[in-house]
Amino acid sequence: MKINDAPIIVEQTFNSSVESVWNSITEISEMRKWYFENIPAFKPEIGFETQFNVQSTERNFLHIWKVTEVQPLKMIKYSWEFEEYPGKSTTAFELSKKDNLTKLRLTVETLENFPEGIPEFTRESCIDGWKYFINSRLKDYLTNK
Repeated sequence: MKINDAPIIVEQTFNSSVESVWNSITEISEMRKWYFENIPAFKPEIGFETQFNVQSTERNFLHIWKVTEVQPLKMIKYSWEFEEYPGKSTTAFELSKKDNLTKLRLTVETLENFPEGIPEFTRESCIDGWKYFINSRLKDYLTNK
């Protein structure tokens, strides 16, 4: 992923309240059920930081997140970095109500280039990963909650 790439946008509409979707993306007990089960802690507070490792084949990715913006029940944004690799991005989760449904719009922007030659850092991998988390895992979680 490169800084000159267009932002990655994934959208999904849920048959759930804004409050329910907000809790699913900001409450650690819920995040562990659909997102990363090994997140040690999370708080929807500006400046909150957390770290956790994800292993992919032979590579480790120590995720470093820092919450940069919060508008309760509307938007949360945090930066993503990895201890082992250069690069930095942000991920924003924006919620809006439409009739009795909640729309989530996820936007990923690259702030510093990620290295080439690592499959997990390709644009396609990022798009596929976010579609999996939002359109499959989160959707299934909220449907069965």
